[in-house]
Amino acid sequence: MEMDGYSSPDFDRTNISPLVDSDEESMSSKRKEVSSLEIEGSRRKKKKKNGGTPRPACSWVHFSREFIKEYSASHPESSGLKSATKAASNAWKVMSLQEKEIYAKRAREVWDDYLSSTPAREPKPKKQANLVTRCSPGRLVNVIKRFTPDQKEAVKSIGFGSLLDLKCRTLRRSLCLWLLERFNTIRRSLEICGERVPLSPRDVELVMGLPASGKEVVNSGPDELVADLRLKYNASNRGISVRFLEGILGESDSGEDFKRAFLLYVLGTLLCPTARLEVSPSFLHFLTDMDSVHEYNWAKFLLDKLVREVSRFRQGKQRAVGGCLLFLQLFYYECVAIGRPSELGPVVVPCLSSWTEENISEREKHEKELGGYGCGEVICRERGLGLSLHIDKADVDMLPLRQVTLRANCNFQPSDEDNLESYSYNNTMDFSIMNHEIAYSQSQSQTACPLPTCNFTGQFENLSDHFSSKHWDSGLRFQYNCPLNVSLGMDETFLVLQAAENGFFFLLNKGTENIGHTVTITCIGPCSSSEQFLYYLVSERGNNSLRLKAYTQSLRAKVDGIPPSDFLLVPFGYLNSCGELNLEVCIWNSSDLVGV
Repeated sequence: MEMDGYSSPDFDRTNISPLVDSDEESMSSKRKEVSSLEIEGSRRKKKKKNGGTPRPACSWVHFSREFIKEYSASHPESSGLKSATKAASNAWKVMSLQEKEIYAKRAREVWDDYLSSTPAREPKPKKQANLVTRCSPGRLVNVIKRFTPDQKEAVKSIGFGSLLDLKCRTLRRSLCLWLLERFNTIRRSLEICGERVPLSPRDVELVMGLPASGKEVVNSGPDELVADLRLKYNASNRGISVRFLEGILGESDSGEDFKRAFLLYVLGTLLCPTARLEVSPSFLHFLTDMDSVHEYNWAKFLLDKLVREVSRFRQGKQRAVGGCLLFLQLFYYECVAIGRPSELGPVVVPCLSSWTEENISEREKHEKELGGYGCGEVICRERGLGLSLHIDKADVDMLPLRQVTLRANCNFQPSDEDNLESYSYNNTMDFSIMNHEIAYSQSQSQTACPLPTCNFTGQFENLSDHFSSKHWDSGLRFQYNCPLNVSLGMDETFLVLQAAENGFFFLLNKGTENIGHTVTITCIGPCSSSEQFLYYLVSERGNNSLRLKAYTQSLRAKVDGIPPSDFLLVPFGYLNSCGELNLEVCIWNSSDLVGV
């Protein structure tokens, strides 16, 4: 090209391309460089987060490494790693459990070494500014207001009449959050005001008015048994709509459908709410037979669900707190006194009927004036609740529910009412001790089957024959002073052990907490027996071991909800690859205690 007589040379672009990049090539080079830096930075962060130590491989990885090495050597014509990996996958699928166990054992050994050598990281403190819960007493109060007299009678017929007197509409979330921080889910107790206050189904009975005795509530079973009910209540995988239940309760009908809808609504919004807004469809399993609803132990069911939901919340599995937080709130009001004992008024049973919004506001005002929650005094901690300190003899016949609650962890039977006239009622503790002695003398020879699904109750001499004939495959026989290796699966909560020498039964109980399992042993035998039993528990992981030596607690039946006095806490890291808990158990009787 010529310009003003000047001729410019014809440069060959190929000659200068290695020296100067084009715009497109320059941008591509920059993107590759940035991407490379990001990947390298991500690797560095991951390595720093894991402390530079990679996590151990699983059993499949151990197998595939060995298989691919042999496969590549014997198949040189193969296309590479992809075909070898596919062949390893096909071989793994057809292997038996015994063949896979070799690699599973190798993986467990490597995992144990990893856990023992890797320092545990301190968990970051969890900050909870606001309490999220689906427990809504106000919603239930609004629904009950529209009930007809026939509907109220229907509610009373199924044993939930105490909820008709509910007057508390709102939860004090600051108090509930304060109580949750002091809720010991292992011992089922509140650690408040410098005291450990135990929680039991009887406390639920006193506060909420629900029965604390009867059959176990089981909310599981085959899906086909509740298929029709799921269709009737439009149950989805998430649950049953609360608004749909409110529509049923708003009708004038008071039959079986109303009763079932009311129970679903109460369980899902007040007594046993979960982290979701919907009602759990699992509740349908114990609502197939509405004629037996009043025979269930609803108080224990409420407490069990509360402990489970609080545990799940602490594990970080859910953002909202499930369970009946209203019970914790009212329990605190009744259990902790912020005035002098002489100022305490008489107790109204159930307690929920006496706590109105005005009374709660007044109580909260006094709490703030004293400096906040926990500045009061725990009253009558042996009973767990703040009952009146003086009971007149004439009041006994008028307070049948108090006869059940005025006790120190004993079973008081209404049939003992005629024997109360020879005792003084001026001292509450004397009254509870008297109840304990009566129940003990009448039922010390009666023993119940340790299996919760069996209703057998009789003399201890007959229990051994019953268990051997009816449940011969449900327990293990052992010899005193001889170590026994046992295993509890992921879904197993207890194991029955029977002594070959004298036929005594022992329960190996397993509980679950956010950091591991609690293990303890209780004895089931006649209370008149003078024999004592010492047990020894060992859980091992590699070169590490956890041990417990303690005396057994004697019971006449399997009892849930009683916090153990001594227990072994086994972290989840001690479980095997299948989630099973392996233990070594040894039990001594009184004649073998010398020198132990």
